[in-house]
Amino acid sequence: MPPPATTDGPRSTRSGPGVVLVAVYGLLALAATGRSVLQITEYFSRAPLAYVLSALAALIYLVATVALARGDRTSRAVALVAISVELVGVLVVGLASYLAKDAFPDKTVWSHFGSGYGFVPLVLPVLGLLWLRRTRSS
Repeated sequence: MPPPATTDGPRSTRSGPGVVLVAVYGLLALAATGRSVLQITEYFSRAPLAYVLSALAALIYLVATVALARGDRTSRAVALVAISVELVGVLVVGLASYLAKDAFPDKTVWSHFGSGYGFVPLVLPVLGLLWLRRTRSS
């Protein structure tokens, strides 16, 4: 006789709300990539650190998107690292953009805690970490 099914919730990062999470990460990866490419190619000398950090954010969003979409054991570990780095990044860059305004003359993905993106960059890593926790194996 097979063991009874558990009702602990989904175990895949790409099921239920995870589908929406992956989609939002993918959309943010595209938006951040587009913005950072434009800023680096057109305005790099104005704020090189800010624009490189914006490109780094785009890369982190891309890695998190792929890792969450794959959902296997290794990918979950990669997603955990990427999303943790993302959270630290948005907090550090968000604070730095208020304290060192000259270094962030234009909005970037993480500047002002993601205000240019409706604060999604601030909320998304929290949701991502909660989803990883919710879907982890017992």
